[in-house]
Amino acid sequence: MSRKTNVAKSQTGRKAVAAGAVHVPAPGEGKRGEQGYLGYLLRQAHAAVRLTMERTLADLGVTSPQFAVLTMLNAYPGLSGADVARLTFLTPQTVSVIIRNLERDGAIVMTPHPIHGRIQQWTLTPRGATLLKTCRQRVLELEKRLARNLDSKAETTIRRWLAGIAAELQED
Repeated sequence: MSRKTNVAKSQTGRKAVAAGAVHVPAPGEGKRGEQGYLGYLLRQAHAAVRLTMERTLADLGVTSPQFAVLTMLNAYPGLSGADVARLTFLTPQTVSVIIRNLERDGAIVMTPHPIHGRIQQWTLTPRGATLLKTCRQRVLELEKRLARNLDSKAETTIRRWLAGIAAELQED
């Protein structure tokens, strides 16, 4: 049994379904909206935030993962690469590349652990702190945009809910 599909060729040579095409909902519609699974909606929101952040930081030569690494090293100086990977939800291999690039650019510096000399600890340099400050100003604008329709009580509730999800599901 064969199924016939109406297909038209575009000018670029790609095939496009001319009739019977499925409507792909935009964000906020159908299962991509309030009817969707919470996990999917969280992932969709994360993807949108990450893309916007990438665009916001692109001219500084900083990616979202690099921003996360700089942020965690600023908050917790002296972290090992493994600690950074856990805190940023990145693989150790990815963090290794990010750390190598940030070190090459003079944004971070390595010092050996005072007891376990084989463990490398990372801290921001003054250049890294300045870069992070510039990035953070832009990211705070994005955060304001995310929360613009929330009052402080709603924002606190959402922050508590999101942090609670991470804490609760960490046990699984």
